[in-house]
Amino acid sequence: MTVHFIGAGPGAPDLLTLRGRDLIAACPVCLYAGSLVPAGVLAHCPPGARIVNTAPLSLDEIIAEIAAAHAEGKDVARLHSGDLSIWSAMGEQLRRLRALGIPYTITPGVPSFSAAAAALETELTLPGLAQTVVLTRTPGRASTMPEGEKLAAFAATGAVLAIHLSIHLLDKVVAELTPHYGADCPVAIVWRASWPEQRIVRATLATLDAAVGAEMERTALILVGRTLGSADFDESRLYAVDYDRRYRPVGAEPRFPEAS
Repeated sequence: MTVHFIGAGPGAPDLLTLRGRDLIAACPVCLYAGSLVPAGVLAHCPPGARIVNTAPLSLDEIIAEIAAAHAEGKDVARLHSGDLSIWSAMGEQLRRLRALGIPYTITPGVPSFSAAAAALETELTLPGLAQTVVLTRTPGRASTMPEGEKLAAFAATGAVLAIHLSIHLLDKVVAELTPHYGADCPVAIVWRASWPEQRIVRATLATLDAAVGAEMERTALILVGRTLGSADFDESRLYAVDYDRRYRPVGAEPRFPEAS
C-alpha cells in the first residue's frame, strides 16, 4: 500500500500530469482538498473508489483515513491543488506517515503562478528587466512569516513577485511595494487561473485598488514586476546569430568543435 501525493494543478482538469492522472485512476481511495481541487479531476477516479473531501477534516482525521486504507492494503491518491512544494501542508502529513511507517510517493503539479503567467501571455523573466521570481505571501492565521521574509525586502531586489493568499490585504501590499517599484509598476491579479470563471485585472500599483472588484477571493494571485506586459526588453543571447553554442557552433574556433 502506498499514499500517492499528487499535485492536482491550478484548476483546469486537463492541467494534470500523465503520471498524476494514471495514479488517480489506479487508487481505490482518493483524499482531495475540496475547497481548491475541482470536481473534474475526480473524474479520473476508478468506479467505486472511496472519495473523501478533506476540507472539513483535521490533520488527525486525514491521517486516520490514510491509516484505515493502509490497514486494508488500499493505495491512496492524496490530491492537493497546484504543486505540492509550496503551501500544500504536505510536510506535516509526510512526517506523520514516516512515523507510522506508511510508504508514499510525490508527483508534482502545475503551480498556480505558472497558470497565471500563461493566462497573462507573459514570460516573467525577461532579459534586462528581471531574472528572478519570488513566490511569497503575507502573514495569515494558518501560517506566520519569518522575520526576514518581508515584502519590502523582496521588493528591494526588483524581482518579479508572485504574492499568494494576500488579496484581502491589498492596501498593505501596495503600500509596502510602491516605494521600491514605483507607482507606475505593472501589476496583474489573476483570480482562479485556468478555471472557467478565470478573471484577470491589469493595472499599476497606483491604480490597482480602483481596478479590483469585490468578488476577488483569497486565492487570487497578485503578480508585480516590470516584465508584466512589457515589450521593451533585450533579446536573449541564446538565439543570437553570433552566439556560439554546443548545438550551433559559430566562428573559426567554436567552443565545442566536437559538436560541429
